[in-house]
Amino acid sequence: MNAAKRHEIFSRLRRANPDPRTELTFRTPFELLVAVILSAQATDRSVNKATAGLFAAAATPAGMLALGVAGLSRHIKSIGLYNGKAKNLIATCRLLLERHGGDVPRTREALERLPGVGRKTANVILNTAFGEATIAVDTHIFRVANRTGIAPGKTVREVEDKLMKFVPPEFRLGAHHWLILHGRYVCRARNPLCPQCLIADLCEYRRKTRAEPP
Repeated sequence: MNAAKRHEIFSRLRRANPDPRTELTFRTPFELLVAVILSAQATDRSVNKATAGLFAAAATPAGMLALGVAGLSRHIKSIGLYNGKAKNLIATCRLLLERHGGDVPRTREALERLPGVGRKTANVILNTAFGEATIAVDTHIFRVANRTGIAPGKTVREVEDKLMKFVPPEFRLGAHHWLILHGRYVCRARNPLCPQCLIADLCEYRRKTRAEPP
């Protein structure tokens, strides 16, 4: 795919959604960090349902640490892998208090030292909480990047590196959200909605679906 196509793709995505945002509910960088850690192998909807009660009970590292693993687990037991996530979150809260004064760090290196935080989670925090032009490649973005031809790659890191190279700078801040939302609702894993896709004529996917006859 050439640069002109990529520019037009992101121009259309921006026109359709000028201010893209995460579907996770949060008020502070800490709440976003918690929500993103919980979102691994879970839907945003299920996370938001669990964090509504959790954040009402504990919205700071100190408050969440006071819950302990057992108390935290009760709030998030509707989410998959909740036991492991509770342990990671409690350990993360402790480190935030001990090393960062209770604040979420603003560097990738410090974020990735927190339990339960990998490169993808760090990218989400840097982008969504702190306004950095990072792109967190999840299953939706990996699929869209490969299927459309925007940034094909065999690994998550390869796709991320290509996106950071090929996405025009003016679109990099919003690219993460545009691509994930496009993959979630239009360029779905099964039965992509190609007839409704606003970039279908630019997409290089060879097996586009067709509109069903009336």
